[in-house]
Amino acid sequence: MSIIVSTPKRQTLKRHARTTALAFMLPVMGLMPLSSAVHAAAEVPDTLTWTVPFGVGGGTDVWARFMSNWVTKGLPGNPAVVIDNVPGGGSITGVNLFSKRAGDDGDEMVVTSASTQYPAMLRDRRVRYDYADWEPIFAAPTGGIVYASSSLGKDSASALEALASQEVKFAGQNPTGLEMPVLMAFDLLDFQVDPVFGMKSRGEGRLAFERGEVALDFQTTSAYKSNVTPLVDAGQAVPLFSLGVMDDEGHIERDPSFPDLPTFSELYLAQKGHSRDDEAYQIFHKFFASGYAMQKMLLVPKDVDPELLELYRQAARDLAKDPEFLKEAAEKVGPYGLMVGKAAATQLQEAMQLSEAEHEWVKNWLMERHNIRLQSR
Repeated sequence: MSIIVSTPKRQTLKRHARTTALAFMLPVMGLMPLSSAVHAAAEVPDTLTWTVPFGVGGGTDVWARFMSNWVTKGLPGNPAVVIDNVPGGGSITGVNLFSKRAGDDGDEMVVTSASTQYPAMLRDRRVRYDYADWEPIFAAPTGGIVYASSSLGKDSASALEALASQEVKFAGQNPTGLEMPVLMAFDLLDFQVDPVFGMKSRGEGRLAFERGEVALDFQTTSAYKSNVTPLVDAGQAVPLFSLGVMDDEGHIERDPSFPDLPTFSELYLAQKGHSRDDEAYQIFHKFFASGYAMQKMLLVPKDVDPELLELYRQAARDLAKDPEFLKEAAEKVGPYGLMVGKAAATQLQEAMQLSEAEHEWVKNWLMERHNIRLQSR
């Protein structure tokens, strides 16, 4: 584990170094071609520090270490990457620290996940960071599948019909975590679901499903393919819908891993009187976007040199087309492509901003549906 703590002295030395370098470079830059001057201004640091606000060996840490090995290959000088694990507070501790200490040199970056995004959206009192202060280099999505016990029906149509009239159990972790848009989807489809919280992982929820304790479950793509597909093949489980994937324009499309499975959005919009403009659907869309379509992100402070930021983003664009990377990524971190640059920035901005009315809707939904009083700023 590498813990790097910034001090006032360190920041002063950085500022002095930049000032000295600038004083030396200004006369020289006057003699340099414009392209050379820009290249000098956009020089990539020798070492990049990625703050990972989770412990070593967790899903986000594994993702960050995998991505760091690939991203630097496309950067001039192949900089080293130090993974700085700062766990605590469900990722809030490490991100608060990054927000406080990160400078604008472009050598410090932060890796975030849904458990970092959601507290900010819910205005958690512990949060001392603001996504508006950062620029995403790239975002990586994940998918998810909702499935039911075949005791509710031998196909999706009959199982969906049963869920509208028959109360079933769902084993969850907590209603303000990664499962929140899934729970919203259940309510928006009028499923009669009685959630039981306290699971330590989605894996525990799946085991409860396998034991017959619950009749409805949800798993991310990788877990579904490895652990649930055998249940479907054995006739014990019936897939109902996917959460889908989001294109660069923010539209939800079918998950390429499950092209024959409808998305939640398709099922919701097929109901009479429903539209994308419905307040509840808009809120679902925002939590889906920040929690699934952009589940893991690499960000830098927004005051980083724009030329350097573009270098980072171009390396990500090149990576997204690298067949070797795509093959290994599909095996190790998931089959989905990267969302890079301005597309990620635009979608992030739209997803993270809940209006006062939307925030009030979420507060009321959590209280009335799950007896959770949201302690927000």
